[in-house]
Amino acid sequence: MARENINDLIAFLAVARERSFTKAAAQLGVSQSALSHTVRGLEERLGVRLLTRTTRSVAPTQAGERLLRTAGPRLAEIEAELDGLSEFREKPAGTIRITAGYHVTDTILWPKLRAVLADYPDIKVEIALDESLANIVEQRFDAGVRLGEQVAKDMIAVRISPDVRFSVIGAPSYFASRPRPETPQDLLGHTCINLRLPTYGGLYAWEFERDGQELAVRVDGQLVFNGIFQVLNAAVDGFGLAHVPEDIALTHIASGRLERVLEDWCPSWTGYHLYYPSRRQSSAAFNLVVEALRHRS
Repeated sequence: MARENINDLIAFLAVARERSFTKAAAQLGVSQSALSHTVRGLEERLGVRLLTRTTRSVAPTQAGERLLRTAGPRLAEIEAELDGLSEFREKPAGTIRITAGYHVTDTILWPKLRAVLADYPDIKVEIALDESLANIVEQRFDAGVRLGEQVAKDMIAVRISPDVRFSVIGAPSYFASRPRPETPQDLLGHTCINLRLPTYGGLYAWEFERDGQELAVRVDGQLVFNGIFQVLNAAVDGFGLAHVPEDIALTHIASGRLERVLEDWCPSWTGYHLYYPSRRQSSAAFNLVVEALRHRS
């Protein structure tokens, strides 16, 4: 392949992944016009159209999708191999890209990483906050974070947190004029604060378990957020019941601003895991980040 095709391929992959010339240009540090010219040059040399462009959107054609699916992971492997050479440096160096949700980032990732990164200024970490179950290979992340049950079997998984328990909570002002729910089904008669998760295609169904019986309840209410901390704040303000990781509510529970209900229906789930492809070439920087995040009971 001609050398210019490699650079042009990188440009195309950025546009195809972002579905936007604007975002891809910012990512690559070039102008939109230069990026558009580069992609057109690649299309002309290959003799096929790779992108469908309109005034409002950009999307890969069938040929573009094939190139994205096949060439993208291979370039990512080459980049990982190059990053792996950092182990021969005197100090670990390189960029580590991780996709993770808001809760685990605030409670696990950042508290652990901030203690390590200060000692390794040549290591760069990018954390993309995203509640969806991203494809880390296609989106060129080095690793992702999910609860244990959500990690694919073909991935290497490293536990980074203790088990996570979700609790149903509400403010005393909310319960002042309403009965407490005795079963998960009672939630259908309550005002609840919903969480929207892209992966689930809509609103998250609250999950419960007791004595081997599992239930998922789709609740309703006045408010919907796509961030768990906003759900918590609305519950503190008395706008309804919320289903949140218990650890972020403990301070409010201890102070009396929130109260738990349905405690016997709220089990603990397998904790958060950092996961990455088994074929990933581990660099000294990546190994250091993994060890910094590893849960030690």
